[in-house]
Amino acid sequence: MDKLSVMRAFRRIVERGSFARAAEDLGVSPALLSREIKLLEESLGSTLLTRTTRSMSLTDAGRLYYDEASGILDAVAGVEARIRDWAGAVRGHLKVNAPTSFGQSVIAPMLPAFLEAHPDLRLTLSLDDRVVDMVEGGFDLSIRIRAEMPDSALVARRIATTRQRLFAAPSYLEHAGTPLRPEDIPRHRIVGFLYANHLTCWSLHGPEGTITLDLDPPVRVGSSLALRDLLIAGQGIGTLPDFVSSEAEARGDLVRVLPAWELPAPGVFAVTASRLGMDAKVTAFLNHLRTALTA
Repeated sequence: MDKLSVMRAFRRIVERGSFARAAEDLGVSPALLSREIKLLEESLGSTLLTRTTRSMSLTDAGRLYYDEASGILDAVAGVEARIRDWAGAVRGHLKVNAPTSFGQSVIAPMLPAFLEAHPDLRLTLSLDDRVVDMVEGGFDLSIRIRAEMPDSALVARRIATTRQRLFAAPSYLEHAGTPLRPEDIPRHRIVGFLYANHLTCWSLHGPEGTITLDLDPPVRVGSSLALRDLLIAGQGIGTLPDFVSSEAEARGDLVRVLPAWELPAPGVFAVTASRLGMDAKVTAFLNHLRTALTA
């Protein structure tokens, strides 16, 4: 027996003063309502309604049940209304996790406009280049940059695709020489990104197909921003996503190495823990993020 449904039916019967009128309102038969109330009375061990062919009235137990059930139903309706209002409002506490380089290069510049547009929102932005347990950390959203997302209970949505290319400073190429073919790369000093799945193996795609290079980077760092700065300082050749490399390349601090070749393009994934869909604050954040990524 669905207690809430029976409570609603009982209240409607009392308020309408008739099984027939209540049944019409609820879209069921009077006989079904009668059986439900009988089962309710049996479960409570009390008579709630006295009925004759001409009238119906509440017993003392029925009056108590009506008052208490009405309070419960009103409370449930109030909770449901507040949840619906909350779900559509950009407010509350939004907790986001993202890679450090992406957070500093893409998210941080967009935050002022986002926060001004949603003044009732509290925001926690955690930056970490390692993959964190977003459920354990209590995050609403995690941004992950990977070639593919592994199967898991989390829900991942690709919101953009970035490019992963090879870079070096002009000063490094002047004294070390410029690689002309992928096979020249292992003879150079490599600066690797510690948490990349391509740290020691680069699969380069280019005009001749795919060439795989096994590498042993003598310098390995856990930040794409630190890697970029080392490359600018002439410390070797490394791979960078375009959101980290674009400004340095535009200034001429970095130049592309083997411009016809690049690693598989990683996706920018928005990861949430719930399959029930994103709430309003997550949706609003991603809308601003998509705008920042296409600017």
